[in-house]
Order: sequence, then C-alpha cells, then structure tokens
Amino acid sequence: QLGRFINFREDELKGLQRLVEPRRKVEAHTQLTFEGQGRQDCYVLLEGWAACYKLLPDGKRQIINFSIPGDFLGLRSFLLRTADHSVVTLTQALVSQFEQQRVLETLEDLPRLGAAILWALSREEAIVVQHLVNIGRRTAIEGLAHLLLEIGQRLRVVGLGEDGGYACPLTQEALADAMGLTPIHVNRILRQLRERGLASLTGRRLVIHDLAGLRELADFNIAYLDHDGIKHKPE
Repeated sequence: QLGRFINFREDELKGLQRLVEPRRKVEAHTQLTFEGQGRQDCYVLLEGWAACYKLLPDGKRQIINFSIPGDFLGLRSFLLRTADHSVVTLTQALVSQFEQQRVLETLEDLPRLGAAILWALSREEAIVVQHLVNIGRRTAIEGLAHLLLEIGQRLRVVGLGEDGGYACPLTQEALADAMGLTPIHVNRILRQLRERGLASLTGRRLVIHDLAGLRELADFNIAYLDHDGIKHKPE
C-alpha cells in the first residue's frame, strides 16, 4: 500500500523490510491490542482480517474500521499514553509486531518512508470519517452499500478484489457492529440488496451483480481512497 505513495529507494525498502520482521501467525479472535493498554506494540497485518473497535460498558461493540492485508494496526495511538481502541483478528492472520521505538527510529532514519506511513494514517482517518457519515447521515442501506464498496476498493489495491466481488469473512454481527445496527437489520438490508440485483453476500464471498447501480445507491466516490496522483518520486 505504501508503494502507492512513494517509489521506494533501496535503503527505504530495506528499512521497511526490517520493520516488518519477524512475523508470526495468530488465530482468529486473537486480541492484539486492548483499549487502555500502556506501551502497546504496533503491527502490520500481512494476511487475514482484523477489526479496530471500542467496547462500551454495557458490552456493546462499535467497530471503527476493518483491517485488511497491508494495513497498520495500533499505529494511530502509538504515541498516546494508552491505546484508545482495541484490535482483534477476525480470521487466522499473519502479523508483524514491533515496538514503538522501532517506528520512531525508522521515521528518524528514513523520513520519506515516514511520510509514506503518515499518508497511510491519513488515508485511514479518511476511511473513519466515511464510516462516521455512514452511521450518522446515510440511510442504513446506503451506508452498508458504501462500506461494502469501500472494502472492495481497498482489497483491489492489494490484489485481493475485483469488480465482481471479493472473499468476505465478515459476519452479519460484525457488519452490524460497524454500522450501529442489529444483525437482524443487516440481514434485512442484505436481502434488499440481493432483491434489487445489486449484491449478495453468500457464504464467505460478496458478489457484486451491478457495480454501477451499487455505486449510485451509495453515492460512492473513490477520491478519498485513490491517491495515485500524489506519488512521490525518488530523489
């Protein structure tokens, strides 16, 4: 993903490779970061899916964002005294885990790589803003359509999605927690999308039957995800 922002020099590529080593496999539903945790580590998700979320006192969960391969985990709050959200894997995953100090050293030694990481954080912030709009102002069917299109676009960037759909391990409960809805309501919306001939979520795959129609329903504009035009050239 960082390659969409920067054409890496050899030293920058080696620095990034050092940052993401070593790697380890984790099972589904593994808690990587807890809200309130001090001195939390950072991660890069290399394989699998994860979710960043807040847990309310009554046990309700609000998913802030879904993470896919190539995403940083925990980087948004790594300079805070404690983590402001939790991170859990949704599937089996391969992650790279590193301490805060390694990030700071990398940013100091390779500032262009640091700028690329800042771009990744800015992009994540733009995604979270869209999720806020999904919950606050779009109708439930518009918001869910927008979320599904967004995930598809992000997966295409890393070669895991196409216009016709993508592998999707998200349960109706997870989608409900992201949209501020109940699983029953999400089930009803998915049925409406299917009956309109727009998309269907069957098993662990989202099939998009009418991409143009789905984009029109969600008023989906990929500008906040598409940054090819600002790629920096090596000096």
